[in-house]
Amino acid sequence: MTSAGSSLTSRTVTRSAFRETSTVGCGFSSFTSFRMEKQDFARLAMPQYLRLAMLDSIRKQDVNGGDRHFQMPRSDDDPCCQTPVVVFINPKSGGRLGPVLKERLQHLISEEQVFDLHDVKPHEFVRYGLACLEKWAENGDSCVKKTRMNMRVIVAGGDGTVAWVLGCLGELHKMGRFPVPPVAIIPLGTGNDLSRSFGWGGSFPFSLKSAIKRTLQRATTGPICNLDSWHVVVQMPGGEVADPPHSLKATEECGVDQTLKIEGHVPDKVNFYEGVFYNYFSIGMDAQVAYGFHHFRNEKPFLAQGPISNKIIYSGYTCTQGWFLTPCISGPTLRGLNNILRLHIKRVNCSEWEPITVPESVRAIVALNLPSYGSGRNPWGNLKPEYLEKRGFVEAHVDDGLLELLQSENI
Repeated sequence: MTSAGSSLTSRTVTRSAFRETSTVGCGFSSFTSFRMEKQDFARLAMPQYLRLAMLDSIRKQDVNGGDRHFQMPRSDDDPCCQTPVVVFINPKSGGRLGPVLKERLQHLISEEQVFDLHDVKPHEFVRYGLACLEKWAENGDSCVKKTRMNMRVIVAGGDGTVAWVLGCLGELHKMGRFPVPPVAIIPLGTGNDLSRSFGWGGSFPFSLKSAIKRTLQRATTGPICNLDSWHVVVQMPGGEVADPPHSLKATEECGVDQTLKIEGHVPDKVNFYEGVFYNYFSIGMDAQVAYGFHHFRNEKPFLAQGPISNKIIYSGYTCTQGWFLTPCISGPTLRGLNNILRLHIKRVNCSEWEPITVPESVRAIVALNLPSYGSGRNPWGNLKPEYLEKRGFVEAHVDDGLLELLQSENI
């Protein structure tokens, strides 16, 4: 997961149709209807002793924290599940409707398998919850082994939330703990480009009661696809105050390719950050707008209540950060990336760094890993094979081990 272009993170995607039937008649109470729904998704719920053991291990932050549940008598009415799922929900996403979704999913699956990201972090689930199951699978519990092998994860949130969970699950690959659970998405964010790229849509229809059940069906029966993950290293002068996203973590030292010649003075003391990205990595005004929105939402969450209001705020930041006003602004940081940036790339099957000239009009450079950017825009369009061959390009895919560079110019 930490090497460039490693197509190792799995994503559950499908467009298969799911037909639902409903029964209406005299004598069917709401309780009976709920019980029928519960039975429909019983295959998603782990046996009670496994759910409680996993949850206790996470709460106590101890792999052995749930051992007592394996030593208690078990009921024959609690069989091993076929397709176990674990759900992570970001309560801030989806117009603050995360808690409503959480309650609904807990009713359909189980309370212990649906996590609020405020209470349970994905790295805690990997470090303690999954480790608890793996420990007892090695001890010979066949049900635990089957549960661990067949587990799938659902993330309800925006692209940042999905990337956070993917990054933590990626640690399983680094530690040789296989299989890495595939991930399905309930899109609750603003742009949802990752969700769009794999057919999960740009938004979640809360108004449709069947939407949750349809999503659970697709998440547990859909085929598995791969997604490249890219390793990012950020080096900045020591003493600088930074508030990096979940995907970037401070580290003591990171290896930088020594064959790349760095122009200018390098400070004696530097801070290192490293992480992974799955959507895109941007430099310039695009990143500046996103960073400003990130701080605005943390400071005034009551104003960022959903995708529509978020896009309005984004539009305001876009105008004030110089996309349209750059010729009238004298700030040196808004005059073009070519004054502050040197860009080098390595082409396929080439060991040498190649310098790329950045035009004066360029305000942002995006390293793109998806066919969707900026809330569903396809930067490349539907290019014909003849055009690709003429220009020496290849068709972009999310698992081809390649990045596409996109330059955004001032209007």
